[in-house]
Amino acid sequence: MLDLKFIRENPEIVKQNIRNKFQEEKLPLVDEVVELDAKNRATKQEADALRAERNMISKQIGTLMAKGQRQEAEEMKKKVTEKSEHLAKLEEEEKKLSEQIQKIMMVIPNIIDKSVPIGKNDTENVEIEKFGEPVVPDFEIPYHTEIMERFHGIDLDSARKVAGNGFYYLMGDIARLHSAVISYARDFMINRGFTYCVPPFMIRSDVVTGVMSFAEMESMMYKIEGEDLFLIGTSEHSMIGKFIDTIQKEEDLPFTLTSYSPCFRKEKGAHGLEERGVYRIHQFEKQEMIVVCKPQDSMQWFEKLWKNTVDFFRSLDIPVRTLECCSGDLADLKVKSLDVEAWSPRQKKYFEVGSCSNLGDAQARRLKIRIQKEDGSKYFAHTLNNTVTAPPRMLIAFLENNLRADGSIAIPESLRSYMGGMDVIR
Repeated sequence: MLDLKFIRENPEIVKQNIRNKFQEEKLPLVDEVVELDAKNRATKQEADALRAERNMISKQIGTLMAKGQRQEAEEMKKKVTEKSEHLAKLEEEEKKLSEQIQKIMMVIPNIIDKSVPIGKNDTENVEIEKFGEPVVPDFEIPYHTEIMERFHGIDLDSARKVAGNGFYYLMGDIARLHSAVISYARDFMINRGFTYCVPPFMIRSDVVTGVMSFAEMESMMYKIEGEDLFLIGTSEHSMIGKFIDTIQKEEDLPFTLTSYSPCFRKEKGAHGLEERGVYRIHQFEKQEMIVVCKPQDSMQWFEKLWKNTVDFFRSLDIPVRTLECCSGDLADLKVKSLDVEAWSPRQKKYFEVGSCSNLGDAQARRLKIRIQKEDGSKYFAHTLNNTVTAPPRMLIAFLENNLRADGSIAIPESLRSYMGGMDVIR
């Protein structure tokens, strides 16, 4: 969420940012919120003047009563009553205008960084760098569920009976591999100085609206019927929510946390073959990282965060590449975002396995996450998040890149201790 003062003083910058995000339908909102803000400030000014006048008259009444001038005092009381009635109307108007302003402010997109390429959607994202050599073996690589089935590692049919489409049972060595990857990701981030956390898996609506846009919420979140609770789509939401309505000391920054959680997503819409199996599912597990820091440090942390993901995948012998997300592919709260994609030797292309985002002070403004300097002054923090790994999607990349010609799965050295010493799955 932007600073209202910034919009008031820079409406054309805000409008151009909306154009850069190809959201022209939101352009009228800028003038509308500026107009509402002017009305609200005028209303507030009038209300403040009326309060001051009412207080002055109230003091005069006390003086008149002390002098025994009851008739004059009664006349003054009538004036106080009139002004109080008018003040009540102004306060109601203030409330209404503030609500209207807040509603609009929640949908005006954040100002994107100057480095973000302009483009309409993810097809115009820009490749930055490749890490590792993408290899296509001289033997056929089956679809990922077929690989899992060879090891009796997945049961989709039973899951459909129990929960419907978009769910799975992982079994045996494949289930063990899944847990091993999560455990390794946890320790990988701890070794990089992040504090491990297991957060709540449900969050209240004020946290939901604080961490994401309404459009994202509608397409992603599952609501608990009869409760002010939502199942998290990613632990980033509850991790950033941890700091809601707090004032943190500047000397305690940055906060660097890594969290484990199950994640729940609606995943609406039809998807092609390559997005079936365990690629797009309603329930999965993830290791996440978040940072709360000073504004001047957020871009440095952005670079550190995505490099963590690249290093993690490379430690598992998976080639990856990074893509700069274009303006049209950025969610409204994001300042800058980068996707990490893993190589699929089966498809002979890369696919998304993680996303790193700098949200500037957008989440902090919504959630009132403030930082206090030594002199007592306060400012809003910057927040960032990034995926370490999210199996089972990550398992697709792992299985395809570590599959051998004889059908076995090689276990990279970094993962063997988490697999009970196994160096291969047969």
